[in-house]
Amino acid sequence: MGTVLFVVLTRVTVDTHNVNLVPSVIVLGSFLIPLAFVMYVHERATEVPLTVVLGCFATGGILGVTAASVLEYRTVLELGALPTIAIGLSEESAKLVIPLVIFATGRYRREADGLLFGVASGMGFAAFETMGYGLTALLYSHGRIGYVEQLLFVRGLLAPAGHAAWTGLICAMLWRARERPGARSAIALAAAFIVAVLLHALWDSLSTVREEALVGVVGFALLAWRIHVAKREVYREAPMRAVEPG
Repeated sequence: MGTVLFVVLTRVTVDTHNVNLVPSVIVLGSFLIPLAFVMYVHERATEVPLTVVLGCFATGGILGVTAASVLEYRTVLELGALPTIAIGLSEESAKLVIPLVIFATGRYRREADGLLFGVASGMGFAAFETMGYGLTALLYSHGRIGYVEQLLFVRGLLAPAGHAAWTGLICAMLWRARERPGARSAIALAAAFIVAVLLHALWDSLSTVREEALVGVVGFALLAWRIHVAKREVYREAPMRAVEPG
């Protein structure tokens, strides 16, 4: 339904040359796939209220983009340049702000919950960031809505393999480390963060969609692995909850 609405809205905007519809095109195109993917992952952790998930999506995305901008700005001032590894480190750290707050409350404790919050925050970040790219593309293309539409579509398709995968992987390992404390879990968490930062840095250093897609395959494979593990654990817990009194 969202795709149909986006296509109709875009075509009407082009045919009528109604500039007032352009913000709607950018907003809908930026949020369509991120929200749909968050809903898909939510099916693996339905015990988390949808309001909490959407709150993590919105606040995590806004604070993440804001914090990343501040960190990157300070890095430019201090170093005079912004290497891709610094971008990866700052943005991956910024996206963890809201998930860490939720983690500290201790209310949602399963790995599936952590995975969901990581994906929600990462997708929120991707959506708000894409809005900025969409506006920039509109200005630099001198109002060519077709160019903006293409950018929104490509970034939307790649988002689950990028921001969602990286933050989701870190949060999944973080929640898992709490349930299974020990040196192995600590090493897995550190490795997840390092891999996420490196994949992010590699992604930002590439110049073509094909190269980004290749890196995205790795990220999405890691995310699919953790989704599979989380889904398996949820199914294993289901019979136990079914026999609980009351």
